[in-house]
Amino acid sequence: QVQLAESGGGSVQAGGSLRLSCAHSGDIACNYGMSWYRQVLGKSREFVSTFASDSSIAYADSVKGRFTISRDNAKKTVYLQMNSLKPADTAMYYCEVLQRCPFREPEVYWGQGTQVTVSS
Repeated sequence: QVQLAESGGGSVQAGGSLRLSCAHSGDIACNYGMSWYRQVLGKSREFVSTFASDSSIAYADSVKGRFTISRDNAKKTVYLQMNSLKPADTAMYYCEVLQRCPFREPEVYWGQGTQVTVSS
């Protein structure tokens, strides 16, 4: 069973920075990517960034140039460095593991979320 644990959220003023961490446990047999999503009350979950199993990286346009994703495979951890934060970044941030095994449906695992609040 894969378990995820996010940390690093908090409350900051606009222009500030936060660094989120997500560590996973459990034995993952197949290639997997790790991603960050965010969600506000009453809205759909929104993609933020992905560090894929082949080390390719993607960002949502809304965070490109401000956020940086990184991954430490030895520590089984993905990080999200968030700089120049804006009130629009306020959301619950969730870590996701996407496991892709040959000839099988993708398996998705979610963390419990960590709250980020940015005040003006």
